[in-house]
Amino acid sequence: MNNKAQDARSDAQSPPGTAAAGPPRATIYRMVMAHHTCPYGLKALHLLRSRGYAVDDIWLTTREETDAFKAQHGVATTPQTFIDGARIGGHDDLRRYLGLKVRDPQALTYAPVIALFAITALMALAASHAAMGTPFTIRAAEWFIGFSMALLAFLKLRDVASFSSMFLNYDLLAKRWVPYATIYPFAEGLAGILMISGALSWISIPVALFIGSIGAVSVFKAVYIDKRELKCACVGGDSNVPLGFISLTENLMMIAMALWMLAAAPAMVMGS
Repeated sequence: MNNKAQDARSDAQSPPGTAAAGPPRATIYRMVMAHHTCPYGLKALHLLRSRGYAVDDIWLTTREETDAFKAQHGVATTPQTFIDGARIGGHDDLRRYLGLKVRDPQALTYAPVIALFAITALMALAASHAAMGTPFTIRAAEWFIGFSMALLAFLKLRDVASFSSMFLNYDLLAKRWVPYATIYPFAEGLAGILMISGALSWISIPVALFIGSIGAVSVFKAVYIDKRELKCACVGGDSNVPLGFISLTENLMMIAMALWMLAAAPAMVMGS
């Protein structure tokens, strides 16, 4: 333990009483070991300092020291923060004490797909600018859909088993033929990459039309006809994205891109 932490320990073995004159004071006990530094301890320390607290930062440097602290205060986790002699608790408890929002890991959210579509849109604009000197082109719109399909497939392929389990809750074809749930992310990725390249349209167009049409019908039935409240497998099997408009949009984008390429195919043949 460093001298600073040792000095702080000697002054704050017990939680501090009333704050002295000057900035408000807090004491935080957090794990700082040779091979592990608690990330929530760092977050809690940052919160306190950003709110103007003078912090006695006390390190728990061994497992034995950590276990003894937990037993002494009757707590199951660290970090633990004390303010004005009262134990506030862990990182989430501190956020509540400071009036900050605490994220519910089970809450439904569209954040993953919004972030993905924002990134793929910027990628498409950047690629168009690099290739054609301007970001706003028809090719940028095509790349946006292709990039989105490829990244959505990647997220599913991180854990195909988890994705397929969630996908089987609502996809009409997968319910009848289970292997389709495993095939789907590979097909989506293949179609997306081929659409980005503009190659082998005779493969990418029918694949995108097929999986996009079945997906759109499946989502529409589950959400708007059966009124089921399900989580979407669109960004993988561990997401809290609700099945609904975003899921339908993913499939409609594939259909739209396939139809656009199909309509453009005769023109490209004539031009060549």
